[in-house]
Amino acid sequence: MHYYIETEPGVKLFVEDIGIGVPVVLVHGWPLDHRMYEYQVTHLPGYGYRCISIDLRGFGYSDRPWEGYTYDRMADDIRVVLDTLRLTSVRLVGFSMGGAVALHYAARHRGCRLSQLLLLAAAAPKYTRGADYPYGMPVSTLDQLLAGVYTDRPQTVASFGENFFAKPVSPAFREWFQSLSVSPSNHGTAGGVLMLRNEDLRPDLPLIQVPTAIFHGLLDQICPYDFARLMHQGIRGSRLLTFEQSGHAVFYDELELFNQRLLQVLEGR
Repeated sequence: MHYYIETEPGVKLFVEDIGIGVPVVLVHGWPLDHRMYEYQVTHLPGYGYRCISIDLRGFGYSDRPWEGYTYDRMADDIRVVLDTLRLTSVRLVGFSMGGAVALHYAARHRGCRLSQLLLLAAAAPKYTRGADYPYGMPVSTLDQLLAGVYTDRPQTVASFGENFFAKPVSPAFREWFQSLSVSPSNHGTAGGVLMLRNEDLRPDLPLIQVPTAIFHGLLDQICPYDFARLMHQGIRGSRLLTFEQSGHAVFYDELELFNQRLLQVLEGR
């Protein structure tokens, strides 16, 4: 089933709800939507998990307001969804930009309603380099990405997607995946770039109090493996699962291994 949940006046988020059992809330990355988790959502319900996939504001089938493209607002949107559905013992899963949103939710809302945090190739703790932070992308790279979004969004996201996978994918799969990347609004796509460029979640790391698992591809060219090390060091008691043959698409490059480890983490193994 699916429904729309109003997270602030005039703004509704699309939510897909499949399965019965322990709630697993899935937050997509940039510039995708909930459909990126197709090969997990067709797997987990058979093991007693309820998959609740959210389209962030500006993305997928959710409303496309002009404002609200900040980690604070998106974390608050997640809070409204969890509260509205009265979920408890939630496993919150976030990929890439969605991983940063999930991380910020766990810090900002003190882990409310969560029993686990799963970060998949998360764009955290800080995506762009600075004087005290030699990791991630130069600010100029994000400036170029933003300029491309405003002038030729289809080509910009297509070029971005070329570095997504560490292994070859079929032409049909790549075409489908590309279709997800052009589904968001233009200003939502740009808002995501601005969040990645400007926001710093390093102060969030010591605030995470829920059991956390970090899934990261060693070959990731979009969110470098250094990010995983930094999050693992900064989040007390966190667990790091390295995928040695995966790039940014940690959820797909080694699909069978990923789904196996995902189930193990969800089951507390």
